[in-house]
Formats: sequence, structure tokens, C-alpha cells
Amino acid sequence: MLNLFSQLATLKTVIDEVQPLSTESWEDFSTLWKPFSAKRKEVLTVAGERERYLYFVLEGVQRVYYFDDQSREATLVFTYAPSFGGVLDALMLASPSRYYYETLTPSVFLRASITDLQPLIDTRPDVAALIRLGVSDALSGVLERLVELQSFSAEDRFKQLLRRSPHILQLVPHKYLANYLGMDATNFSKFINRIRL
Repeated sequence: MLNLFSQLATLKTVIDEVQPLSTESWEDFSTLWKPFSAKRKEVLTVAGERERYLYFVLEGVQRVYYFDDQSREATLVFTYAPSFGGVLDALMLASPSRYYYETLTPSVFLRASITDLQPLIDTRPDVAALIRLGVSDALSGVLERLVELQSFSAEDRFKQLLRRSPHILQLVPHKYLANYLGMDATNFSKFINRIRL
């Protein structure tokens, strides 16, 4: 596991690619992040509770998922290093989460409390721009995925997933990928055996 200095350097590299912060803003922003780790299959955010943290994933794989009124599960998104995680809509709206955020593997994070982060968003325009760009990028990904779910065949959804994230077959258990794509595990297995990109 990396030390805090190395973890923050990884965070800064990702931030610099999205929206570089001024030296002063980075100094304030970087002090908000605390190391955090979780075991495999640990639920970090529970539906009905507020999301209190923005996570930055350093190791491991997580997912956001939903249960409908018939207890059917829907995997909505995966997070893995180096990316941000958590239930972003609940975090930014300060409302109870409708979703669960769970580790699929042992995971290492940096996390910042929204109560610490919000004052920086309110007073530092570059931090506000960073958060806005991050949320906009997440929304763009959700809309792209919605088009795929509503317009693509199961095979085309599978192919698109492999084009977008070819490494994901090695990161995420296949039953969760099948659920994410809205197909049963048998069809998913057939596609794995038949389709190569």
C-alpha cells in the first residue's frame, strides 16, 4: 500500500488531467483527504442514508447498485483505480442515497467528507470547476449507458463494454458484469466464449 504522500500524488495527477488547481487550492484541498480501507463485500453507503464522503479509489473494485421493490438487483456503475467513487447524486444533493456503494474486492481509498469539501467548493472557483467537471463527466457516462441499455442488443452492449473498458473482464466478477449489462449470466458466458475484440 502506498504512503499518504504517494496517494496524494496519485490524486493530484488525476485532478491535473481534469482541472488543475492553484497551489493554494491544492494545499487546502489535499488536507481534506484521509486514508481509508475496506474489506471485500463491505457496504460503504446504504440506501436511505446520506452519502457523507467523496472517495478516490487507489486499489480495488467497487460498484453502485440498486434494489427494486421486488428485491431485484441492478448494478449501475463500477469504480476502480484511479477514479472517484461514492453515490455522487446523494453527496451533491445532500439527500438520502437511493443506492448502495459496495466493495467487490479489498479496497484502499482516500476519502473527503462533504462537510469539509463543501466550504472549498463554495469559496474556491477552481475547486468548484473541478467538481462540476467531474459530475458532468459522470452524467455523460450515465447518459451514454442509458442509450446503450435502451437501444443496443445484448451482444452490442457486451461489445461496447469491451471497447470502452477491455480490462474490466479481469477486474470485475462476471456475474456483476452480466447484471450491469442487463443480461443473464448464461448469455454473458456465451459472449465471452464467442466474441473477441
